[in-house]
Amino acid sequence: MLSGRIRPRLVRVTTSIVRTHTKRSLSTKHFSPNWKAYIATAGLISTPGIWWLTAAGDDAPRLECPLAEHLAPEPGPSKEDITHMLSKEAYSFHVRNITGVTRYDGAQLASNSPCEDRFLHGEVSSSWNENDQWMSWAVFDGHSGWQTADLLTKQLLPFVRRRLSEVNSPVSNESVQRAIMEGFVDLDDSIIKTAPDTSKSKESFQDKVKKLIPAYAGSCALLSLYDPITSTLHVACTGDSRAVLGQKGADGKWETIPLSVDQTGSNEEETTRISKEHPGEENIAKDGRVLGIMVSRAFGDSLWKWPLDFQKEMKRKFNGPAPLTPRRDIRTPPYLTAEPVVTSTKINPNKPSFLIMATDGLWDYLSSEQGVDLVVNWLEPQRTEKNTTEENKTDGKFDFGRFWTDVDWQFEKERMTIQDENAAVHLMRNSLGGNYHELIAGRLAFDPPLSRRVRDDITVQVVFFNTEK
Repeated sequence: MLSGRIRPRLVRVTTSIVRTHTKRSLSTKHFSPNWKAYIATAGLISTPGIWWLTAAGDDAPRLECPLAEHLAPEPGPSKEDITHMLSKEAYSFHVRNITGVTRYDGAQLASNSPCEDRFLHGEVSSSWNENDQWMSWAVFDGHSGWQTADLLTKQLLPFVRRRLSEVNSPVSNESVQRAIMEGFVDLDDSIIKTAPDTSKSKESFQDKVKKLIPAYAGSCALLSLYDPITSTLHVACTGDSRAVLGQKGADGKWETIPLSVDQTGSNEEETTRISKEHPGEENIAKDGRVLGIMVSRAFGDSLWKWPLDFQKEMKRKFNGPAPLTPRRDIRTPPYLTAEPVVTSTKINPNKPSFLIMATDGLWDYLSSEQGVDLVVNWLEPQRTEKNTTEENKTDGKFDFGRFWTDVDWQFEKERMTIQDENAAVHLMRNSLGGNYHELIAGRLAFDPPLSRRVRDDITVQVVFFNTEK
């Protein structure tokens, strides 16, 4: 069911590890008086002695299990299990106080443990007038750990808003874009360029380690800011998360409008830019990667930013990641930047539209056009050509080897299904297999770390403008 909330404040979402310890209370009701006296004496000698005596009762677990000739710890995900897994982290909000925004949905599916993706969403005060409310959404795709992405949920928006507050009137799209870019770079500089000072500070060793970890890990960032006064949507992209706008025309047809471009080693504009910044260095971009990393822009990722000598020092003193040499030719870092590409788009109040923001875990299986078509069919199910809620029956014949023969590992229209009330969950389900139960169940049957071979962390947000569902 949909959850409605008026004026949702900005929400940062993180993933935490919860450890549960069995608690035992000291009790003597099962001991004889002599035992009670002995316990009291032991308490005077040492606390561990008390624990040993109380734990020496009948509290130990029994290890009895029938022998299984065919090992099957538990069955694979059922249809109900799949829905639960996809919907577990889902959310949906109706928005009544921001002109133009009617609703937004979100969902996340982990593959890593803990999940390396993060996200945020909600209202935020305008940088020029606290009485004016904007909306913000963001997805952060962490890699080599969750720490950088987690830091971005807390600090990226404050860094951006500080730069926006410095913009003088009249406020133009260009000035907003420049401020957002500066906020991104400021934050990455605070992660990367402060490391030498941190390493030499008088802080405790453990505090230094904690400060340095976001530089060891890395993260992409996709941030959207919506100004309802001007009906302008600003989208800033660092990395390969993607934003796309679906907009309905007067003829009833929906148009797919890219709001970001994937910044990877496969992007010719990006590889050309990097080559110009490092003349005479060959093979910086090779096989779709930049010195081995997929993205060409990111936060953190100190191996591609710190001087080589400093990397070696940090490895020796603070257990930083091992330098890329000699496998990679590191001469003139930095090779990556956190500076985003920012677009500003006018949202037409007379045209229904929606924004899809997602990490590459979704776009690995969907094109932008397919993503828009899926949301359109979710919005207008009467448009579909056939009953898309009927699922393929389980026949026990599927295996991953069929990806190379008769089954496409990416989305196929014939597998589309409409069965979720949340648009983000709808996108995730269809990207992983749709109505082909064995395909999607097989992908979800893997637990970490093996799940990383068949799917990535997936984070999706869908924002509806001037659209009711």
